[in-house]
Amino acid sequence: MPPPVLHPLPGIGPEDVVVAADGAVYTGLADGRILRVRDDLVEVVAETGGRPLGIEVDDAGALVVCDAARGLLRVRPGDGTIEDLVPAGTPVDGMPLRVCNNAAIAADGTIWFSDSTARFDLAHWKADLIEHSGTGRLLRRDPDGTVTTALTGLHFANGVALAADESFVAVAETGAYRLTRLWLTGPQRGDRDVLVDNLPGFPDNIARGSDGLIWIAMGSPRNRTLDLLASRPPVLRRLLWALPDALLPQPADTVWVQAVDAAGRTVHDLQTATPGFSMVTGVREEAGTVWLGSLHAKAIAHVRLP
Repeated sequence: MPPPVLHPLPGIGPEDVVVAADGAVYTGLADGRILRVRDDLVEVVAETGGRPLGIEVDDAGALVVCDAARGLLRVRPGDGTIEDLVPAGTPVDGMPLRVCNNAAIAADGTIWFSDSTARFDLAHWKADLIEHSGTGRLLRRDPDGTVTTALTGLHFANGVALAADESFVAVAETGAYRLTRLWLTGPQRGDRDVLVDNLPGFPDNIARGSDGLIWIAMGSPRNRTLDLLASRPPVLRRLLWALPDALLPQPADTVWVQAVDAAGRTVHDLQTATPGFSMVTGVREEAGTVWLGSLHAKAIAHVRLP
């Protein structure tokens, strides 16, 4: 990857990024602020009071925000108003929405979004990876407000992206190192299969780029300890996640994204190391520029595709 250009922010944790039609980049910080970044100007457009993660722009220019504390939100950057689309704790098929993580918006306004785990809150996301609970879901919100479950049994459901022709929706399973696909059209409609398997790192947010590819933020390379634990009895895994955080497996210091086509073939695999920026959790390609978010950094970044 070419050296990323950093855009400093007045806070920590721009977990995801999205590019609006006018070229402005939006992101959310750990303290709940939603920012608009345009050239060297950084503005606060709203405050959710929660923890914004995935962020999208709808056809009307409003932001659809996955907030781990508040649920699925619609944020209007013009005046900062916030509408609760699916509040956290809302029962969906009998199970409450716990960690709303990432979303993709279809042409008809349908919102596909992930609920990462039924076992833990966001602060204990590592515990879910270690326990390997497989309680994540892919949910669907229709334009009339109806919310249903599309997929269950996902290992920390994370990024969500639609194919360019909306023939399928893909969801990243961070704990299983794969992108799972649900077919929406054609003879396979309703079928579930794997778009990409055995990824070399932990997939986080994913997004369809202007190039039609599905871009994958790789938070960190795979961890040998977690790989070995995946097949061990649950009691052993629980003993590990009960340890202090400093003793748990930690993300590597890297900047890493991949992009795959609709058949799951790798088109781009870009990696580097940059002081002050690591653990890429959000990625968005727009007209040859790749924007990057990070769970821990005080900046977003961009690179031009080589």
